[in-house]
Amino acid sequence: MSDNTSHNPAPEPGAYPPVPPAPAADQPAQATPGAYPPPAQGAYPPPAYGSPAAPTYGAAPGYGSAPSYGAAPGYGYGAPAKTNTLAIVSLIASISSFVILPFIGSIVGVITGHMSLNQLKTSGEQGRGMALAGTIVGWVGLGLSILGIIAAIAFFAFFASVYQYGTYS
Repeated sequence: MSDNTSHNPAPEPGAYPPVPPAPAADQPAQATPGAYPPPAQGAYPPPAYGSPAAPTYGAAPGYGSAPSYGAAPGYGYGAPAKTNTLAIVSLIASISSFVILPFIGSIVGVITGHMSLNQLKTSGEQGRGMALAGTIVGWVGLGLSILGIIAAIAFFAFFASVYQYGTYS
């Protein structure tokens, strides 16, 4: 298959600029137009730290006196504050009370939520929102559990009274 197909026609002569020849090995390269000139000798000041001292005979490099340069500057912020563990436990227990253990999960969520709120007053930890959410969701779950127990007792009491008399009218 040749390169001269209808899809890839050969370029016309003179379509591309000519490539300059490479300089000979013994000739220095010339600067191209528009390139930056090389810096002049002595244009940059000498380094401020001076030359490093020569190590003494028998001293291992890297051991001995402290380095002569200053401490590294601090970057950005410090480590973020730790999240209170009881706040996480409170939120997880309260949410799981709607799925796994309705009454027990709510009680655990309320108790650990109040404990974490007391801890957060004195410590610098994060997690107040999780502790509040765990406490609130725990109380809501506890209230719904109590309403469910009352509804179940009323339901069974109603059918027990109907069954005792034997009539539905």
